[in-house]
Amino acid sequence: MARAVSQAEFPRLDRATLADDGDALRFCSTCAFSQACLSQGMDKSALMDLHVLVEHIGPFHAGDHIFREGDPFEAIAAVRAGTVKTYVVDRDGHEHVLGFHLPGEVIGLNAIDGEHYPCNAVALDTVMLCRFSFPKIAVLAARLPGLQRQLFRLLSRDIGRAALLAGDWSADQRMAAFLVGLSRRLAARGFSPNRFQLTMARTDIANYLRLAPETVSRVLRRFQQDGLLGVDRRELELLDRDALEALAEPILRG
Repeated sequence: MARAVSQAEFPRLDRATLADDGDALRFCSTCAFSQACLSQGMDKSALMDLHVLVEHIGPFHAGDHIFREGDPFEAIAAVRAGTVKTYVVDRDGHEHVLGFHLPGEVIGLNAIDGEHYPCNAVALDTVMLCRFSFPKIAVLAARLPGLQRQLFRLLSRDIGRAALLAGDWSADQRMAAFLVGLSRRLAARGFSPNRFQLTMARTDIANYLRLAPETVSRVLRRFQQDGLLGVDRRELELLDRDALEALAEPILRG
């Protein structure tokens, strides 16, 4: 498979994609709030109040928990690098994957309505985070309409993803929607949209998509045989994006 040269392949990190502190005027490339702030005409110097609320934490390594269900809720966190899985464990000890969070995305939003985190969050690879004190960012959001709208937007997006797979979709549609959605999210943060690694295990993908692990492997193999995908272990290349988009469209609805 030919390598993309114009954009980095997730999760490979380089100076263009590794979250840093930007400079005196710019936010880091994966800042979850920079778009809201810049759209209000506020550069970094005008939002120093927000910047001082940020605590950079990490690295977390694969298997490290960022928080666990029942931990006191004090902060939300934006992923700077890596992938975070959120999940719950039912009374019978079975794990249920809730989602995968990529650079520029926020974890902990589903705890806002309570005093404790309602799920677990674990690093799937090397993860760096920006931690925001929620009481402090809530006070700041009351003064900055753009920041408040971004918080609502992030909440809405989180709820939308959680409900995405609730319909009676086929395995092919679910897998296509997962891959296209992942591609779009990576592209929004400057990564290659067509070539990336699956940083999550296929068993986790199957759990998230509510499919059997053997079904996930079978669908990926069929997509490869039909020329839709190139698959090399965890490395994927989207070869026929139009076909994948057509399969995903009923779920993603454009």
